[in-house]
Amino acid sequence: MLRNSKTGIVNIRMVITEEKILSNIDKAQKLINPNSKKQIVQLEDDVYFKDLIESIRMYLIEYPRKKNFPVSVYKAAYGLVEYATNQFEENTKQIEELIRQREKNIALSADLRELLENTINKDKDWKVYIKNASKIFQEDIIEALGMIGRAKTDTSSNYKDAVKLVQARINNLEANLHIEIDMERIEDRSKALSYIGIEIADALKGIPTPIEMVEEEQNNTVQDEYIEETRVDVKPSLWQRIKQSKLARAFTYVFKVRLSNNENALPEGRGE
Repeated sequence: MLRNSKTGIVNIRMVITEEKILSNIDKAQKLINPNSKKQIVQLEDDVYFKDLIESIRMYLIEYPRKKNFPVSVYKAAYGLVEYATNQFEENTKQIEELIRQREKNIALSADLRELLENTINKDKDWKVYIKNASKIFQEDIIEALGMIGRAKTDTSSNYKDAVKLVQARINNLEANLHIEIDMERIEDRSKALSYIGIEIADALKGIPTPIEMVEEEQNNTVQDEYIEETRVDVKPSLWQRIKQSKLARAFTYVFKVRLSNNENALPEGRGE
């Protein structure tokens, strides 16, 4: 046992555990940092990450005297959830942009396929079509189309190579391979972020907010009221954002194309 001048006897085991949990929170935050070299690859297979989150959750739930809960751990856990929520929202924006880009690529592939057919068939305005397309497609595609249109025979190697080049670009636009890879990567990160939102945020709700954090919030009340009165869109509270972000329906919406038929898309949560 260790004696503290302010609180009397302190359990050494709890001191060590508190330091360990703070370390685990820091490790978890680094794993979900998009700039970290080591990140979540597959949540389902990442036992290390799950163990980190479980250790934090159990500490929050099993701490014997919630009113005396360590402020440092509460702040760190709260900060982890807030960081995860912010990252989840950023991921949502990235996914929406990737979906828009994928739809744009599919439309471009259809346009390029039609342009190729018009050029091969030597349609009346094929030169005009290619000129207009030069504002959309890259120079190598425009040059290949021009070669196809000017060719006097379809048996030359140059003609065949040009057709192959354009067809390959059509296939790439349709497949959206790089976009699919990016979406899978973001999906894996968002599963981990959602896992934190479900597990840690729910456990935090059972712990009273530390007095110093309450006082800090009260000191900002006047300013907050002014902001609410003068802004149309007030930034939602952390708990509102967690509620909006952590639910399966929100997650499924973000990845509706990929996850709509996957019952195991989200890890099981213990909260609501």
